[in-house]
Amino acid sequence: MNTIGTDHVRVERDGAIARVVIDRPPVNAITLDDYRAITDVFTQISGAHDVHCVVLTAAGQRAFCAGLDLREFLASTPEQDPARAVVVRATFESVRTCAVPVIAAVNGPALGAGAVLASVCDIRIAARTATIGLPEINVGRCGGGAYLGRLVPQGALRRMFFTGDPVDATEAYRIGLFDEVVEADELSAAADRLARRIAGKSPIGLRYGKTALNEIEGLPVERGYPIEQGYSTRLMMTEDAREAAQAVLEKRTPVWRGR
Repeated sequence: MNTIGTDHVRVERDGAIARVVIDRPPVNAITLDDYRAITDVFTQISGAHDVHCVVLTAAGQRAFCAGLDLREFLASTPEQDPARAVVVRATFESVRTCAVPVIAAVNGPALGAGAVLASVCDIRIAARTATIGLPEINVGRCGGGAYLGRLVPQGALRRMFFTGDPVDATEAYRIGLFDEVVEADELSAAADRLARRIAGKSPIGLRYGKTALNEIEGLPVERGYPIEQGYSTRLMMTEDAREAAQAVLEKRTPVWRGR
Protein backbone atom coordinates (compact mmCIF):
# COMPACT_ATOMS: atom_id res chain seq x y z
CA MET A 1 0.00 0.00 0.00
CA ASN A 2 1.35 3.43 -0.92
CA THR A 3 0.83 5.25 2.37
CA ILE A 4 -1.03 8.54 2.16
CA GLY A 5 -2.10 11.12 4.68
CA THR A 6 -1.24 14.58 5.91
CA ASP A 7 0.76 16.09 8.72
CA HIS A 8 -2.34 15.60 10.88
CA VAL A 9 -3.40 12.10 9.77
CA ARG A 10 -0.68 9.53 9.32
CA VAL A 11 -0.58 5.80 8.63
CA GLU A 12 1.86 3.39 10.23
CA ARG A 13 2.19 -0.20 9.02
CA ASP A 14 3.01 -3.33 11.00
CA GLY A 15 2.65 -6.27 8.64
CA ALA A 16 -1.04 -6.76 7.89
CA ILE A 17 -2.08 -4.12 10.43
CA ALA A 18 -2.47 -0.42 9.61
CA ARG A 19 -2.45 2.14 12.40
CA VAL A 20 -4.18 5.42 11.54
CA VAL A 21 -3.08 8.20 13.88
CA ILE A 22 -4.77 11.58 14.26
CA ASP A 23 -2.03 14.03 15.23
CA ARG A 24 -3.22 17.62 15.53
CA PRO A 25 -2.05 19.14 18.81
CA PRO A 26 -3.10 20.09 21.33
CA VAL A 27 -6.40 18.12 21.41
CA ASN A 28 -6.67 16.56 17.93
CA ALA A 29 -9.58 18.76 16.85
CA ILE A 30 -10.07 18.21 13.13
CA THR A 31 -10.62 20.51 10.18
CA LEU A 32 -12.43 19.82 6.92
CA ASP A 33 -9.08 18.97 5.31
CA ASP A 34 -8.46 16.44 8.10
CA TYR A 35 -11.86 14.87 7.43
CA ARG A 36 -10.88 14.51 3.78
CA ALA A 37 -7.53 13.01 4.72
CA ILE A 38 -9.20 10.41 6.95
CA THR A 39 -11.58 9.54 4.11
CA ASP A 40 -8.69 9.16 1.67
CA VAL A 41 -6.75 6.96 4.08
CA PHE A 42 -9.63 4.59 4.80
CA THR A 43 -10.61 4.43 1.12
CA GLN A 44 -7.08 3.35 0.25
CA ILE A 45 -6.98 0.85 3.11
CA SER A 46 -10.20 -0.73 1.85
CA GLY A 47 -8.53 -1.34 -1.50
CA ALA A 48 -5.28 -2.67 -0.01
CA HIS A 49 -5.54 -6.45 0.15
CA ASP A 50 -2.41 -6.71 2.28
CA VAL A 51 -4.17 -4.89 5.16
CA HIS A 52 -6.36 -7.14 7.33
CA CYS A 53 -7.08 -4.93 10.36
CA VAL A 54 -6.88 -1.24 11.30
CA VAL A 55 -6.28 0.54 14.61
CA LEU A 56 -7.59 4.12 14.72
CA THR A 57 -6.01 6.17 17.49
CA ALA A 58 -4.51 9.58 18.23
CA ALA A 59 -1.24 11.14 19.29
CA GLY A 60 -0.53 12.66 22.66
CA GLN A 61 -2.14 12.26 26.04
CA ARG A 62 -4.75 15.03 26.05
CA ALA A 63 -7.46 13.70 23.72
CA PHE A 64 -8.49 11.08 21.19
CA CYS A 65 -10.32 13.78 19.24
CA ALA A 66 -11.97 16.90 20.66
CA GLY A 67 -14.24 17.20 17.63
CA LEU A 68 -14.52 19.82 14.93
CA ASP A 69 -12.04 22.68 14.98
CA LEU A 70 -14.19 25.52 16.37
CA ARG A 71 -12.17 28.28 14.74
CA GLU A 72 -12.88 26.83 11.33
CA PHE A 73 -16.53 26.34 12.26
CA LEU A 74 -16.92 29.98 13.33
CA ALA A 75 -15.38 31.13 10.04
CA SER A 76 -17.97 29.21 8.01
CA THR A 77 -21.48 30.33 7.06
CA PRO A 78 -24.85 28.51 7.20
CA GLU A 79 -24.84 28.52 3.40
CA GLN A 80 -21.62 26.51 3.40
CA ASP A 81 -22.86 23.99 5.96
CA PRO A 82 -24.65 21.50 3.64
CA ALA A 83 -21.50 21.06 1.53
CA ARG A 84 -19.39 20.67 4.66
CA ALA A 85 -21.86 18.08 5.97
CA VAL A 86 -21.34 15.95 2.85
CA VAL A 87 -17.59 15.85 3.53
CA VAL A 88 -18.15 14.88 7.17
CA ARG A 89 -20.62 12.10 6.31
CA ALA A 90 -18.19 10.68 3.75
CA THR A 91 -15.52 10.44 6.43
CA PHE A 92 -17.69 8.59 8.93
CA GLU A 93 -18.92 6.21 6.25
CA SER A 94 -15.38 5.52 5.03
CA VAL A 95 -14.53 4.24 8.50
CA ARG A 96 -17.80 2.41 9.12
CA THR A 97 -17.71 0.67 5.73
CA CYS A 98 -13.95 0.04 5.67
CA ALA A 99 -13.47 -3.36 4.08
CA VAL A 100 -11.60 -4.73 7.11
CA PRO A 101 -12.25 -4.55 10.86
CA VAL A 102 -11.36 -1.27 12.57
CA ILE A 103 -10.44 -1.00 16.26
CA ALA A 104 -10.64 2.39 17.98
CA ALA A 105 -7.95 2.83 20.64
CA VAL A 106 -9.46 5.74 22.57
CA ASN A 107 -6.61 7.36 24.47
CA GLY A 108 -8.50 10.35 25.89
CA PRO A 109 -11.66 12.44 25.48
CA ALA A 110 -13.65 11.54 22.34
CA LEU A 111 -16.01 14.44 21.89
CA GLY A 112 -18.43 15.35 19.10
CA ALA A 113 -16.83 14.20 15.87
CA GLY A 114 -14.36 12.23 18.00
CA ALA A 115 -17.23 10.31 19.60
CA VAL A 116 -18.65 9.54 16.17
CA LEU A 117 -15.26 8.42 14.83
CA ALA A 118 -15.00 5.98 17.73
CA SER A 119 -18.59 4.79 17.26
CA VAL A 120 -18.15 3.91 13.56
CA CYS A 121 -15.25 1.59 14.37
CA ASP A 122 -16.10 -2.07 14.84
CA ILE A 123 -14.60 -2.35 18.33
CA ARG A 124 -13.68 0.31 20.90
CA ILE A 125 -10.92 -0.17 23.48
CA ALA A 126 -10.48 2.79 25.81
CA ALA A 127 -8.02 4.01 28.39
CA ARG A 128 -9.53 4.25 31.86
CA THR A 129 -8.90 8.00 31.66
CA ALA A 130 -10.93 8.37 28.45
CA THR A 131 -14.32 10.04 28.21
CA ILE A 132 -16.87 10.21 25.41
CA GLY A 133 -19.57 12.78 24.77
CA LEU A 134 -21.71 14.83 22.43
CA PRO A 135 -21.15 18.49 23.41
CA GLU A 136 -22.73 19.87 20.23
CA ILE A 137 -25.59 21.52 22.12
CA ASN A 138 -23.00 23.66 23.95
CA VAL A 139 -21.65 25.10 20.68
CA GLY A 140 -24.87 25.60 18.72
CA ARG A 141 -24.87 22.33 16.82
CA CYS A 142 -26.68 18.99 16.59
CA GLY A 143 -25.05 15.76 15.58
CA GLY A 144 -23.81 12.32 16.39
CA GLY A 145 -27.06 10.83 17.64
CA ALA A 146 -27.68 8.68 14.58
CA TYR A 147 -24.29 6.98 14.97
CA LEU A 148 -24.09 6.61 18.75
CA GLY A 149 -27.76 5.53 18.81
CA ARG A 150 -26.68 2.30 17.08
CA LEU A 151 -24.80 1.37 20.25
CA VAL A 152 -26.61 2.71 23.32
CA PRO A 153 -30.15 2.86 24.74
CA GLN A 154 -32.18 5.94 23.83
CA GLY A 155 -32.23 7.21 27.40
CA ALA A 156 -28.43 7.19 27.62
CA LEU A 157 -28.11 8.79 24.19
CA ARG A 158 -30.58 11.59 24.96
CA ARG A 159 -28.99 12.33 28.31
CA MET A 160 -25.63 12.77 26.57
CA PHE A 161 -27.21 14.76 23.74
CA PHE A 162 -29.31 17.17 25.84
CA THR A 163 -26.80 17.80 28.63
CA GLY A 164 -23.66 17.85 26.50
CA ASP A 165 -21.93 16.12 29.39
CA PRO A 166 -19.34 13.43 28.59
CA VAL A 167 -19.42 10.06 30.34
CA ASP A 168 -16.35 8.44 31.82
CA ALA A 169 -14.89 5.17 30.59
CA THR A 170 -16.60 3.06 33.25
CA GLU A 171 -20.04 4.40 32.36
CA ALA A 172 -19.31 4.19 28.63
CA TYR A 173 -18.45 0.52 29.11
CA ARG A 174 -21.64 -0.07 31.11
CA ILE A 175 -23.90 1.38 28.41
CA GLY A 176 -22.08 -0.30 25.54
CA LEU A 177 -20.09 2.56 24.01
CA PHE A 178 -16.74 1.03 24.99
CA ASP A 179 -16.10 -2.70 24.60
CA GLU A 180 -13.03 -2.85 26.81
CA VAL A 181 -11.38 -0.49 29.29
CA VAL A 182 -7.71 -0.78 30.21
CA GLU A 183 -5.12 1.29 32.03
CA ALA A 184 -3.78 4.14 29.91
CA ASP A 185 -0.30 2.65 29.64
CA GLU A 186 -1.76 -0.65 28.44
CA LEU A 187 -3.99 0.77 25.69
CA SER A 188 -1.64 0.51 22.73
CA ALA A 189 -0.60 -3.04 23.62
CA ALA A 190 -4.22 -4.14 24.15
CA ALA A 191 -5.29 -2.73 20.78
CA ASP A 192 -2.29 -4.29 19.03
CA ARG A 193 -2.95 -7.71 20.58
CA LEU A 194 -6.52 -7.70 19.35
CA ALA A 195 -5.50 -6.40 15.92
CA ARG A 196 -2.93 -9.19 15.53
CA ARG A 197 -5.50 -11.79 16.56
CA ILE A 198 -7.99 -10.48 13.99
CA ALA A 199 -5.37 -10.02 11.26
CA GLY A 200 -4.43 -13.68 11.61
CA LYS A 201 -7.85 -14.81 10.37
CA SER A 202 -8.78 -15.50 6.75
CA PRO A 203 -8.41 -12.21 4.82
CA ILE A 204 -11.39 -13.08 2.62
CA GLY A 205 -13.41 -14.18 5.63
CA LEU A 206 -12.76 -10.85 7.34
CA ARG A 207 -13.84 -8.86 4.30
CA TYR A 208 -16.95 -10.93 3.58
CA GLY A 209 -17.84 -10.92 7.27
CA LYS A 210 -17.42 -7.15 7.61
CA THR A 211 -19.60 -6.52 4.57
CA ALA A 212 -22.25 -8.94 5.80
CA LEU A 213 -22.41 -7.39 9.27
CA ASN A 214 -22.77 -3.91 7.80
CA GLU A 215 -25.53 -5.02 5.45
CA ILE A 216 -27.58 -6.81 8.11
CA GLU A 217 -27.24 -4.18 10.82
CA GLY A 218 -30.70 -2.97 11.78
CA LEU A 219 -32.53 -5.58 9.71
CA PRO A 220 -35.05 -8.00 11.22
CA VAL A 221 -33.47 -11.41 11.69
CA GLU A 222 -35.65 -13.03 9.01
CA ARG A 223 -34.21 -10.58 6.46
CA GLY A 224 -30.68 -10.31 7.78
CA TYR A 225 -29.79 -13.96 8.26
CA PRO A 226 -30.36 -15.00 4.61
CA ILE A 227 -28.00 -12.20 3.58
CA GLU A 228 -25.39 -13.50 5.99
CA GLN A 229 -25.91 -17.05 4.70
CA GLY A 230 -25.32 -15.78 1.16
CA TYR A 231 -21.91 -14.44 2.14
CA SER A 232 -21.17 -17.73 3.88
CA THR A 233 -21.89 -19.58 0.63
CA ARG A 234 -19.61 -17.22 -1.29
CA LEU A 235 -16.88 -17.81 1.28
CA MET A 236 -17.36 -21.57 1.00
CA MET A 237 -16.30 -21.35 -2.65
CA THR A 238 -12.83 -20.02 -1.76
CA GLU A 239 -9.58 -21.92 -1.25
CA ASP A 240 -9.17 -20.25 2.13
CA ALA A 241 -12.43 -21.73 3.40
CA ARG A 242 -11.25 -25.23 2.54
CA GLU A 243 -7.87 -24.48 4.10
CA ALA A 244 -9.57 -23.28 7.29
CA ALA A 245 -11.52 -26.51 7.72
CA GLN A 246 -8.51 -28.65 6.84
CA ALA A 247 -6.32 -26.79 9.35
CA VAL A 248 -8.85 -27.43 12.13
CA LEU A 249 -8.92 -31.14 11.32
CA GLU A 250 -5.12 -31.30 11.20
CA LYS A 251 -4.71 -29.15 14.34
CA ARG A 252 -2.37 -26.69 12.64
CA THR A 253 -2.20 -23.00 11.79
CA PRO A 254 -3.90 -22.28 8.45
CA VAL A 255 -1.93 -20.90 5.55
CA TRP A 256 -4.01 -18.23 3.84
CA ARG A 257 -3.76 -17.65 0.12
CA GLY A 258 -6.29 -14.85 -0.16
CA ARG A 259 -8.41 -16.64 -2.74
